[in-house]
Amino acid sequence: MTGRGRFIVLEGLDGVGKSTQARRLAEGLGARLTREPGGTPLGERIRALVLDHGVGDVAPRTEALLMAAARAQHVAEAVGPALASGCDVVTDRYLYSSVAYQGYGRQLDPDAIRALSLWAVDGLEPDLVLLLEGPARLGHRIADRLEAEDAAFHARVAAGYEAQLLADPARWARVDAGGSEEATAAAVLAAVELRWAR
Repeated sequence: MTGRGRFIVLEGLDGVGKSTQARRLAEGLGARLTREPGGTPLGERIRALVLDHGVGDVAPRTEALLMAAARAQHVAEAVGPALASGCDVVTDRYLYSSVAYQGYGRQLDPDAIRALSLWAVDGLEPDLVLLLEGPARLGHRIADRLEAEDAAFHARVAAGYEAQLLADPARWARVDAGGSEEATAAAVLAAVELRWAR
């Protein structure tokens, strides 16, 4: 019987390199790579709704509920089955993004957002959360609806990540993403190795 796979989440502000590092880590571990919102056909459709400028104003609670719906499908269809089969899973964002962005950024109740998210995933939390910190590098891509928010919003989001890290330091690890892509990849791998060396 195969044991449960390892579940690793990369979190952080927009443009810090999470997607690149998640891809590199998944390739290095031979893990399944996925993302939130998204990771399933339904999740990708919800992602388009939530992040697209063209849908108009999305009420903060609506945004939070859509994220939770995408996450529920993501865990039911992708993450849960992969872990159960013994496959490691690396995901670019998870429920901690909702706490940071909708709870802190949109100034909804962070505890309520966390409870909603945990309910959506039937309590599934990862083995390790890597918080990538460094300057935003959006390059030439067009900012989505959340990335385009003002500096005060992003400061609240950063505070939300910090609060979550401090509340659960055994699950979280801070990674300096301010250097080169290669240096950040080495720091990510070192944090993973340290977690499983315990």
